[in-house]
Amino acid sequence: MTADHTPINRHGRLAGGLLGLLIGDAVGVPYEFNPPGRLPPLAQIDLVPPPDFARSHPQVPPGTWSDDGAQALCLLASLQHAGGLDLDDFAHRLVNWRDVGYLAVDYDVFDVGIQTSRAIANLRNGVPPHLAGPSGERDNGNGSLMRVLPLALWHRGGDRELVELAARQSLPTHGHARSQAACAFACLWARAELDGAADAWSAAATRLREHAPAAGLPAAEIDIVLDTRNADRVAGSGYVVDTLWSARHALAAGASFDAVVRAAIAFGNDTDTTAAVAGGIAGIRHGEAGIPRAWREALRGRELVAPLLSRLS
Repeated sequence: MTADHTPINRHGRLAGGLLGLLIGDAVGVPYEFNPPGRLPPLAQIDLVPPPDFARSHPQVPPGTWSDDGAQALCLLASLQHAGGLDLDDFAHRLVNWRDVGYLAVDYDVFDVGIQTSRAIANLRNGVPPHLAGPSGERDNGNGSLMRVLPLALWHRGGDRELVELAARQSLPTHGHARSQAACAFACLWARAELDGAADAWSAAATRLREHAPAAGLPAAEIDIVLDTRNADRVAGSGYVVDTLWSARHALAAGASFDAVVRAAIAFGNDTDTTAAVAGGIAGIRHGEAGIPRAWREALRGRELVAPLLSRLS
């Protein structure tokens, strides 16, 4: 598997981030819900699994993104249309995704998180977007984290505003402060990668602690998200904090885009989301040309991505 080795400019990193999220998601889809012991050997994890592997979502053609990618595109489309974060517009797009397959490949919504389903039902019933997302401590799935990267790719303001917007975009589906803090950290991590920071994770952690109080994010929740003990219990699960740390491990384990995605999937469990989060950061790091050409060409739904990508700069 080869990637193009050319100098990476800013657009290459932006395109790499968006495509990396979508491709990581798509590569992870067939392996979802499997514990690591049931997965193929690392070298055999690919967009098309080995023939003897029992794929999850067997009706879904390889190269198809799931709810992660569709919701990320909903966020980007809303930001570009409204010129900012308009929660009403964004929530409307999320409902349209769920109801008619807006920005889903083939209009097929084949995977929806339980918490997101509850939140979208709230939106349909007229609950305002900032109140629609369940907000108990057990309501900290990764459904708002998986989609937030386009905000960091689009945003041109300061870090404080980025933190505030990342937290706010979580509210229509995930209202707890921990989910909001994780989304804010992910955007700062992506920004630090875009800026070429030598240690983007640590730079993001410093910036999050600096700006969280003004954004109304409790220090206790920031401590939970950034607690280094999380590194010892990564499991590729659907818990928002675990998803972040699993993605970090995948980035540390892989020297190339495809190695990062394979490492993310090898955790098992919520493979598409771990690979989407890790793939988005790896795509920024390695640029669009650093994503294997075979995976780029096999991504389905590129006609949905092209107009959104063309407006990123």
